[in-house]
Amino acid sequence: MLKKIYRSVRLLPKRGKEPYTSFYKIFGFYPYNITLYEQALRHKSSSIKLKDGRWINNERLEFLGDAILDATVADIVFKEFEYKKEGFLTTVRSKIVQRETLNKLALELGIDRFVKASTKNNTHNTHMYGNALEALIGAIYLDQGYRVTKKFVYERLIQQYLNIDSVAELEVNYKSRLIEWSQKQKISVSFDLIDSYVNEDNTPVFKTAVVIVGEQAGIGTGYSKKESQQKAAKEAFDKIQNESDFLNHILKQHEQEQKMHDDLYTKHAEKDIQPTSQIEENHKQ
Repeated sequence: MLKKIYRSVRLLPKRGKEPYTSFYKIFGFYPYNITLYEQALRHKSSSIKLKDGRWINNERLEFLGDAILDATVADIVFKEFEYKKEGFLTTVRSKIVQRETLNKLALELGIDRFVKASTKNNTHNTHMYGNALEALIGAIYLDQGYRVTKKFVYERLIQQYLNIDSVAELEVNYKSRLIEWSQKQKISVSFDLIDSYVNEDNTPVFKTAVVIVGEQAGIGTGYSKKESQQKAAKEAFDKIQNESDFLNHILKQHEQEQKMHDDLYTKHAEKDIQPTSQIEENHKQ
């Protein structure tokens, strides 16, 4: 099959076969539907508008790739650490799929050279390349299926650029993970300093609470604000990952809060709109 694809690629004009060759160097296989991969590399700042009014960029593929990456990494970690408990497996998966790791992997693969964007990868958009990698994983899944996608994640990402045992020992930036989760869910999260004092050794101590949709989700104490925030974020993130009742409660609270906001907006909008007859009567006066 690969020889057949390669022969068809060779028949393309020089300019036409360049994308296939570039993708082969990254993935280790030739795409069937190259349009998917080109879309995966198109940042929303360089969206294309189709005749039917739809805008084409990599956001939908990024959404799919995020879910597929979670599944493949969970599959790999489950088999790699045969006797480890759920909490450990969840933590290792989180370390591999976090945005900082994906951005690093994207740069290692050279994906940054192919991303089409009209904005620079600055401090406001630091994960553009990692997001593109997720979109490419979505494209591989649609184009090649789960088996090839898992092979790419394991052989080209984890084995080639990550040491899975070393990754397991790394500290997770729980604050970043929690903020990332809140942004995806469109749920408000705040880090509130609730106490600070000097202990018996004359060392400053800080106490931070994580509040999600008005609910206190975690408390952390540390010798710096950053340390206390990380500990509080870890407690909150563990709750979200492992306590379904707490997660369901938070999601329900968010839904009710959103409904109240929508109802209030509708009420004000209706109040501002006067019937035509009333407008005419006011004009006569």
